[in-house]
Amino acid sequence: MNAYRAKPLSFPWPALLYAAATLAAVLLARHSPIPVAHSHGWFTWISGGVLVTAAIWLDLWAVKTLLDRHTAVMPYRCATCLVTYGPFRFTRNPIYLGYTLMMIGFGLIALNPWFFIMAVAAVILTTILAVRNEERHLLSRFGFEFERYCRHTSRWI
Repeated sequence: MNAYRAKPLSFPWPALLYAAATLAAVLLARHSPIPVAHSHGWFTWISGGVLVTAAIWLDLWAVKTLLDRHTAVMPYRCATCLVTYGPFRFTRNPIYLGYTLMMIGFGLIALNPWFFIMAVAAVILTTILAVRNEERHLLSRFGFEFERYCRHTSRWI
């Protein structure tokens, strides 16, 4: 099979990675808690809620944008077109960025620093296991158009 027809991923790694990172953060907080000065205000809870809301909104916006262009939403399907508008104007991975923001928001709500640590680990593993493969797939499908997009749009933020 040539690179043009090859799938970007054989398994939906990012969703699994972020779910595992979330579970790890919860379990690590129970078994190896990191002491945190408890806030007496609502600031961390409200800011965490705002981040979770923004993350859900970003994910839904990205999925709607992909569906509007009739291209693959699932990371193990071949892309039929290069989407460069909507949230994809600002980041090449808005869905994964949404997952990351959601983890940070949960960490603020729960006052659990393990969420921040696991969010960084999830970003690194997602980049290594998924994003690089997806980018190779898009480069083989869309060539110069994808290269130009990469020059103008950052991978994460």
